[in-house]
Amino acid sequence: MTINRIYFMITFPNCKINIGLHVLSKRADGFHSIETVFLPVKGLKDILELKESRETEFYCTGLGSQYLTKNNLCMKAYELLKESFQLPPVKMHLHKCIPTGAGLGGGSSDAAFTLLLLNKYFQLDISIAKLESYAASLGSDCALFIQNRLMLGKGKGDVLLPIDVADLHNKYIYIIKPNVFVKTPEAYTHIQPCSSHTSLKSLIKNPIALWKDIIINDFEKYVFSVYPQLEELKEMFYSKGALYASMTGSGSAIYGIFNHFPDDVFLSKSHCFHWKGVIE
Repeated sequence: MTINRIYFMITFPNCKINIGLHVLSKRADGFHSIETVFLPVKGLKDILELKESRETEFYCTGLGSQYLTKNNLCMKAYELLKESFQLPPVKMHLHKCIPTGAGLGGGSSDAAFTLLLLNKYFQLDISIAKLESYAASLGSDCALFIQNRLMLGKGKGDVLLPIDVADLHNKYIYIIKPNVFVKTPEAYTHIQPCSSHTSLKSLIKNPIALWKDIIINDFEKYVFSVYPQLEELKEMFYSKGALYASMTGSGSAIYGIFNHFPDDVFLSKSHCFHWKGVIE
């Protein structure tokens, strides 16, 4: 294998939000069948650096870095490709800017971008389809970040269908993640699957102004009952003029989509993280 002798490479794994999340059924493999719209948020991103080394090393800095170990998804991505390709040892430095335990897919993005970075650094010539297959084996929504575009997610979230929502272009998004951690397995145990949902593929074609009443995240009912401050954040976004507001994933981040940025003055000191940007 010919290796391109570049000293190091750097990439910027971004997060995602869920626009609607329907839990449809419990699967025989223990997972749930879902339907959701994944929207990559490309302005909020981690920093991942990779270079060859005498021995494989991984270290993490930034938000939530104390919870990440050498066995995290970046290392799992490296070990996965190492099984098929004779990869030399590498050193990886991940700097976290995306909060953990937020439903923003930061860990999944880090894993997918590790695959992409290794493919580029070592000139492995892995196809997009194969990279998506590798990513899906690491986590249900990892494959989203290979193409990194607006997708309808089905199955476990790993069956991806490209869609377009013209109304989202050049809108503004505000994300707040309070000091709350929602455990995804626990949230699933309190979900009653419902197969009669109207498909998000059709619902999302409606104007954003109508989404408030027709597009829901099934996790909100339970999570809001345990953490009412999250529901208060959602209502606060609407009071500030949000076109649409929702919890992403199983929480705990809440986002609002706006025509214009709201003022920051409504933010409470109790919010441990907030970010705003443009939907690309």
